[in-house]
Amino acid sequence: MKKIILKVDGMSCSACSNHVEKYLNKQEGIIDAKVNLVLGQVLIHYEDNIDILTLGKYINESGYKYAGVYDEHEENKKDNSKTYLILLGILIVLIMYISMSHMLHLPVIPFLHMMKYPINYAVCLFILTIPYLIYGKDIIINGIKNLIQRHANMDTLVALGVLVSFVYSFVNMILIILGNQGLVENLYFESVCMIVLFIKLGRFIDKNSKEKTKEAIKELVQVTPQVALLKTQTGEKEITIDEVKVGDILIAKPGMKVAVDGEIVKGTAHFDESFITGESLPSKKGIRDKVVAGSINYDGVIEYKAEKIGPKSTISEMVHLVLEASNSKMPIGRVADKVSSYFVPTILVIAILTFIIYLIIGTSLNASLIHMVTVLVVACPCALGLATPLAIVVSIGTSAKNGILIKSSETLEIASHIDTIVFDKTGTLTYGKLSVNKLYNYSNYDDQKLLNIIANIESNSTHPISLAFANYNIKELNVVDYKELSGLGISAKIGNKNYYLGNSKILNNIKNDHQEDEEKLASLGNSIIYILEDNNIIGLLGVKDIIRKESKKTIKKLKELGPDMVMLTGDNEITANIIGKELGIDNIVANVMPSDKTKYIKKLQANGKRVAMVGDGINDAPSLATADIGISFKGSTDIATNSSNVIITNDNIEKIIAFLTVSQRTLRNIKQNLFWAFFYNILMIPLAIGIFSKIGLEINPMIASASMMLSSLCVVFNALRLKRWKSNA
Repeated sequence: MKKIILKVDGMSCSACSNHVEKYLNKQEGIIDAKVNLVLGQVLIHYEDNIDILTLGKYINESGYKYAGVYDEHEENKKDNSKTYLILLGILIVLIMYISMSHMLHLPVIPFLHMMKYPINYAVCLFILTIPYLIYGKDIIINGIKNLIQRHANMDTLVALGVLVSFVYSFVNMILIILGNQGLVENLYFESVCMIVLFIKLGRFIDKNSKEKTKEAIKELVQVTPQVALLKTQTGEKEITIDEVKVGDILIAKPGMKVAVDGEIVKGTAHFDESFITGESLPSKKGIRDKVVAGSINYDGVIEYKAEKIGPKSTISEMVHLVLEASNSKMPIGRVADKVSSYFVPTILVIAILTFIIYLIIGTSLNASLIHMVTVLVVACPCALGLATPLAIVVSIGTSAKNGILIKSSETLEIASHIDTIVFDKTGTLTYGKLSVNKLYNYSNYDDQKLLNIIANIESNSTHPISLAFANYNIKELNVVDYKELSGLGISAKIGNKNYYLGNSKILNNIKNDHQEDEEKLASLGNSIIYILEDNNIIGLLGVKDIIRKESKKTIKKLKELGPDMVMLTGDNEITANIIGKELGIDNIVANVMPSDKTKYIKKLQANGKRVAMVGDGINDAPSLATADIGISFKGSTDIATNSSNVIITNDNIEKIIAFLTVSQRTLRNIKQNLFWAFFYNILMIPLAIGIFSKIGLEINPMIASASMMLSSLCVVFNALRLKRWKSNA
């Protein structure tokens, strides 16, 4: 299976995006397609035997335009829509003056007097209307084409309103020329112009507002430099990013940005990675540490080996994660999609019935048509379609800027219902940076030799406990047959001896005469490692972790928010209880293997709990995947390999509170957007029909088009309020 993000032009409302999505999902070879109206994109999961050109052909067949593969680095095309709006905005003043000056008791242009020169008046307005029809031809063509293809959308409503007004006015103009000058008051060319202008103005403002929702994504793209400093045999050479190859040795001097993801091979420096971690303080890095493209070197000269380039870089991975999340759909958003799919056909029926009923009750053809056109124009599914995706794009982009990567929009909605948070201990609530605290040596080796054996074996491990030996001065031994024993520990062979390192479960049936020593170590908060040589216990090691400085404050704040908290750890019960007591977590589950963690989470879910699991993303992968939401802390260079729903790109556990906060704000914002979208239609459609005309509440097509624009802008500006959110962690 492959996946790709393609661009789609021509979508104007949720009816459009729904049609494209349904059409693509029916095509053979497409596994899943999710359309994003705001970004004008579609995320497609498809089978290997389909090529991109075929996918583009399917988009074109759906009635919209395939605009190529999404490229985060492409420049925006020149847009002349602002110029056209200004010119036609000036022209509309003349049109409105000609058509309404007599009503406002203003000086009338002599040869265009409505009553004295009706033919001049009608023909002049007709000619001035032509530029607006040309300007709005995309709306008219799309609207009629979609009606013929039986998937009417917002363009269909506007196109019908414009065409009915224009054709009716045009026929009356011909009759005026033929001598029936009494029809001069039945011309609505100015309404045609105003409808097109307001719709185009609304889309222009809407487009600019949507661009603001993408700013977080653009900022991620723009952090990477365009050039790199390559180390050569003769010195240094400046090259473009496209010229960098994996394995090249690059140089970063103070003030320079790191060009590509890589590993430092020489030098030390402090780096600003705030764009990816949300952490304002610079981090110190030296030999073997990873650096990320776009991070700023503050104070040292380093050489680093290029490892990840182009689409494999951390920034590209982040951008695509954010885009994929933006293209996914929240359950609440599907309600709006379903309503929108029935909305336009319903409005068409209401408009036709309005016209027929007015004729039946004796209303003039002129007035009946005006009511029908007003209903067509005022009923805007655009606001309804934007309500959810706009809020999602803003929230996910803003969260990424604050060091919180959310992999799907559905996660935002689920987070608001979480009632239980399960924490791993080592590397999550604690730093995972252990140090050797106490060694009980039962072997014939001296302490230094025994520690050297342990350090050599642990050097192969990725478990946080191995970090206790990171700075140990190892005398290298030949370690072979290294194995990870899930939930137990590790094993290896040195010379002709088999060694086993792990918790008490690794003893199996071996007699344990050292439980008293284990209890002493555990009472001091140590994690316990048994050392076995063949089938003999030769040592007992206590390594101690340090609680994260933010953990206690985070747990306290989470308690105030309401969810239950559990610490789920493979460590022994005594040590786990000491840590839990210090943090204020009452529910401690210790001595559990990875598979048991998964079973425990399933048990909570079976009891009706909505569970978030917080872990280090390595040993906790199964439980992270099982939980309703998996939250992990990962190094910035490991983003693509993570299996959780939410990735916190620095080590600050307080970001969990920030994530829960942004999810609640997003859901609240979407509900507000949906309320205003529904409220607008409930209010304006009866006004357009003329139900309240007897009490003086009535609107015409021009007011209808203006109010439609304002309804969309209301939703847009409300969603943009989410951009003001910033994590305090």
